[in-house]
Amino acid sequence: MTDAAVARALDRYRRTIERALARRFTAGPRRLREAIRYSLLAGGKRIRPLLVLATGDLVGAPHAATIPFACGIEMIHTYSLVHDDLPAMDDDDVRRGLPTSHRVFGEGLAILVGDALLTEAFATMTKARGVPPARVVAALAAVAEAAGEVGMVGGQALDLAAEGVQLPLDELRALHAAKTGALIRASVRVGALLGGARPGVQRALVRYGAALGLCFQITDDILDAAGEDGNDGRTDVAHGKATYPALLGMDEARRHAHRAGRQAQAALARLGPRTAALRHLARQIEDRIVLARAVPPAS
Repeated sequence: MTDAAVARALDRYRRTIERALARRFTAGPRRLREAIRYSLLAGGKRIRPLLVLATGDLVGAPHAATIPFACGIEMIHTYSLVHDDLPAMDDDDVRRGLPTSHRVFGEGLAILVGDALLTEAFATMTKARGVPPARVVAALAAVAEAAGEVGMVGGQALDLAAEGVQLPLDELRALHAAKTGALIRASVRVGALLGGARPGVQRALVRYGAALGLCFQITDDILDAAGEDGNDGRTDVAHGKATYPALLGMDEARRHAHRAGRQAQAALARLGPRTAALRHLARQIEDRIVLARAVPPAS
């Protein structure tokens, strides 16, 4: 499959995801419904749901199973952004080019938006069809673990504790492996579980997801330090966050990102040509580094 054909396939995945998300949250209280849809349908890269669909297609999982999980994981990701933006957390004013949820709807409703997204995500994922129930349960457990205290939420707690602290590299990697990487790994793992992939294939895909999550986070850190992420001026540096450029310098952070990108590609080496979509996504993430200007992080 050519790069152009892979790009077209991923665009079809994105349109499928957007349509499926747009069908959600149409029956609740009007103001809450508006607030949920404001954040959920505001765009974004949709990397996590794309990984679910691409991995599911690789191992033969039907879309009737993978689309509910793709939507559920994106809903969990969106809830985390809404809560991260709150004054008690990062106190951000802009998200995806729009005023953050709490700036538009108030802090109380923004908290409820996150609560609703997290809860309804699991309701959505239980609607997966076309695979044995045991696979659905295993996939639900994988998502719950990735989103909870040893995954995304635990990573966010570590991130809060690390503000203003110079972490050693191994602790910084552990922080981001939980905060950012856990849900990315779960997105790949879910597709593999729903498709009943063999253990060796699952392990290779999880290695891919782990390397991809690391590449994604380092690249975000680089873009933030270079002022290229479209935020409102409250950079990670301004927050005193632990980041790869702050710890290693911009050039070394770039080298770490490229190394993680190569590791993601290498993890797919024995899985054959049907990994084209996963390879393309890895290249897209790594290529974002070229957007960053070669400037050192602010002191």
